[in-house]
Amino acid sequence: DTEGLLRIKEENQKHYRRAQRHQEKKEKIQRHNRKLGDLVEKKTYELKTQYEHLANLRRTHILELTSVIFPIEEVKTSMRDPADVSSESDNAMTSSTVSKLAEARRTTYLSGRWVCDDHNGDTSISITGPWIILPNNGDYSAYYSWVEEKKTTQGPDMEHNNPAHTISAALCYATQLVNTLSLILDVNLPKKLCNRQVKTLQSNHEFCGENLSRHRFTRAVKKLNANILHLCFSQHVNLDLLHPLHTLRNLMYLVSPDTENLGR
Repeated sequence: DTEGLLRIKEENQKHYRRAQRHQEKKEKIQRHNRKLGDLVEKKTYELKTQYEHLANLRRTHILELTSVIFPIEEVKTSMRDPADVSSESDNAMTSSTVSKLAEARRTTYLSGRWVCDDHNGDTSISITGPWIILPNNGDYSAYYSWVEEKKTTQGPDMEHNNPAHTISAALCYATQLVNTLSLILDVNLPKKLCNRQVKTLQSNHEFCGENLSRHRFTRAVKKLNANILHLCFSQHVNLDLLHPLHTLRNLMYLVSPDTENLGR
């Protein structure tokens, strides 16, 4: 028993010395981890600072781009509410009729269904100039009508003020701006829209050049709206302001100086 007790004491001493070595190694590892933690915290702060600096640079470039080359503004239209005009001409008109007229004014028949649009008739959004505007409610029927008319009309089209021309130009500029914003913000767009010029100087743009059919035009507009919404989501634009059909209005909210996270 005495010999067994001595062997157990020797083994306990070996385990004790080994435990001391492990404790020293543990403390050494803990000191190393603290140093790494301090280094990671420092690098994280530096990275955050660089991200903020990069965001400010992106924001500056975007605001300069949209103020000099692609200004987007809200254009007021001097259209009066038909309910007001009707009520002035007929004092006996009931309040229910007035409300129905106001509701009809805010409703648009679009793609086979009625769409409610609070901005309809009040304002339009322009890009690169007050004469290049898009309908607020996403109704591009003027372009469809123009394409159908061109199929039956021979000779060059001399109507430069045709709404179809302004719609095509506005969508063309919007596509160029969206593609440029994706490069500045380093955000990959979900849909591909081309705005390059080919070597033959013929436009390879989705909205410029040849007259698009209703199907191709609608498909291109949907792709553009999807790209704009994707950029808005990436920059944390207030979702309550966005509407899937309001092309330039969504783009205006995206590049607005009031967008706090622009450039993130």
